[in-house]
Amino acid sequence: MSGGDESPAGWGETTGVAGDGDDGLEKPAGDLQQGLEGLGAHAGGLFLLNPEQVLELTILVGLPREFAGPWERVSLAAPNPVADPVRTGELVWVSSQEGWMRRYPRIAVAVPYDYSLAAVPVSGSRGSYGSVFALWPGAQPYPIPDELREGIWSLAARLGRELDRATAEGHRPRHRGEPLIVSTSSPAPGTAEATERMYARLPEGVFALDVHGSITAVTPAAARLLGEPAVRLVGARPWELLPWLHDPLYDRYRAAAISGLPTSDIGLRPPDQWLNFEVYPDTSGVSVRVSPAAGQRAPVQPADLAHELPPAPTGALYHVLHLATTLTEAIGVEDVVNLVADEIMPAYGGQALAVLATDGGRLQTVGQRGYPREVVARYTDSPRFASTPGARALHSGQAGFYESVADLDRDFPHGTGRHDGMASWAFLPLIASGRPIGTCVLAYARPHHFTATERAVLISLGGLIAQALDRARHYDMKLELARGLQHALLPQALPVVPGLATSARYLPGTEGMDIGGDFYDLVPVGRDAAAAVIGDVQGHNVTAAALMGQIRSAVHAYTTADTHPGQVLASTNRLLSDLETSLFASCACLRLDLRHREACLASAGHPHPLVRTPDGAVQAVPTPGGLLLGVERDSDYPESWFPMPVGTTVMLYTDGLVETPGTDFGDAVAELAGELSRAGSLPLEDLADVLVRRAHIARHRTDDIALLLLRTVQAGGE
Repeated sequence: MSGGDESPAGWGETTGVAGDGDDGLEKPAGDLQQGLEGLGAHAGGLFLLNPEQVLELTILVGLPREFAGPWERVSLAAPNPVADPVRTGELVWVSSQEGWMRRYPRIAVAVPYDYSLAAVPVSGSRGSYGSVFALWPGAQPYPIPDELREGIWSLAARLGRELDRATAEGHRPRHRGEPLIVSTSSPAPGTAEATERMYARLPEGVFALDVHGSITAVTPAAARLLGEPAVRLVGARPWELLPWLHDPLYDRYRAAAISGLPTSDIGLRPPDQWLNFEVYPDTSGVSVRVSPAAGQRAPVQPADLAHELPPAPTGALYHVLHLATTLTEAIGVEDVVNLVADEIMPAYGGQALAVLATDGGRLQTVGQRGYPREVVARYTDSPRFASTPGARALHSGQAGFYESVADLDRDFPHGTGRHDGMASWAFLPLIASGRPIGTCVLAYARPHHFTATERAVLISLGGLIAQALDRARHYDMKLELARGLQHALLPQALPVVPGLATSARYLPGTEGMDIGGDFYDLVPVGRDAAAAVIGDVQGHNVTAAALMGQIRSAVHAYTTADTHPGQVLASTNRLLSDLETSLFASCACLRLDLRHREACLASAGHPHPLVRTPDGAVQAVPTPGGLLLGVERDSDYPESWFPMPVGTTVMLYTDGLVETPGTDFGDAVAELAGELSRAGSLPLEDLADVLVRRAHIARHRTDDIALLLLRTVQAGGE
């Protein structure tokens, strides 16, 4: 099912409460819970696709909501294991920690535990509904075992049929505003059943937590070790009742619940008692064995725990880590804006986002998502110190949170708040290395209450966005400079030569600066002749580009003087040697006699040109060749001649078109020749696109690519 599929007709955003009978989720929730048990999974969930193409966590089984907080809303475009199946229609299987790091490094950093995941799309007769996922403890076999593959696809099909049926009967499934949490029969706190389950998990249990982290049973020995009466412990979350337990216990509880594997840690009960905590999970909660530490640890001087501030919610901290990891992948400003929109808007429920950056004392919009064009214009090109929310956040360094239009009007009377059709806003200052560089605007279509935690997290995210945006702007400026220099050094357009059709392409490498030493040129020589040249200066930087400009100018001058290709290269070689540069260059020079339909070629260590004859045969031009330019001052460059009847196509190229790591050069040239043979009858512009198509698709090109195509034609046509 492709990512462009629309949600089933009639779906809308609604909110509900636990037990709301008309949200259509009770039956799918039961099917999901039963299916996960059949697969042997300890947790899982269902994401439904809303009309905004955002996946919303709708049903969660076996985990508390806070663990899924950063991923309750996932953009369909995000590289995420629950979004990928909806876009591709294929199963996602991540079977180890190594697999998480390799395939989804952002999630691996945010959830660094040992667990496996499978996810598949859920669809029915009405289109795509979303995706379902399941979690298993620890590493699992790769590839996915057949029984698990068949089982999760069968579960997805069952959910799709149930969602179809409920929709047809008018009980259309819908997101409730928060996920429906399905607990797997957690016993009531303080009951005999809770005690029995605790002992069932452990060789010798001491206290148990339900899936929400509350104590359901505790032994007298555990109460003594924790220093609290059992009556106070039962029903409480231990790290909230006893802050010193947060570090040794909360993260271990979280790790065990997500991974499904036992874990342990050691902690200090003030003032000086070290305790071991061993955590054993199952689908109904965890059991914890606590005991005095066997050995002595070096004494520490903890902070005054009685005055310690309550820890920040772990889900919020992991969300900051997740975005920080994501932003390391951003290169240009557009990447930063897209990543922020894909991560922040779904996670915090915003409907619009704009990123403003300083430019010459004014604020300019560098990217946005969700705003109409006319609204974006209101934010663009405003003075940096104007009386607007975005400008105030920037020059004051203080974030602005406005939960209603009335709040905005109170701080910005007379319309300076610039109403944009939204109902709530967060204006986040972007400060990088102490320098204000812009403002990020997150807007909500409906009134939104910003909690203290949410404000703190958004302010932290503003700092991460600022650092990424600052790096991206420097990269974009460098890229623009490099492209301008490269554009100036290469021909702006190939000259028109009667009897000759031409086309050229240049692609910079993707590593380092977007500039290099590849060049090409076409020089009319007299009435019925032309000289074509292509070359490659060693290196991929400004020095290589500058030397390329000198070589191209020299070749152009020598060919204009009506010299033969061998003499052109010899003269250019002497010039390069006199420059005493440490760089070398390859070059091929071709002189075309259009009256007699023949060509003369000389080469300085350059790949042999390919010639396609009118009957479709392709071969490399045989030439003895000479040394690279700049190696030896008095080198000779032999020449070879070949016919060029009407319809002959000559392909001059640099080695970046065929050289890739791990590929044999000869095999790559043979493949290129085959492509030229098959597509050689196309018009030259189309042929050029075909020949560089693979290079365009490649994400990483270690070298530049230059291509020059020449075809002899009757005067006045191709």
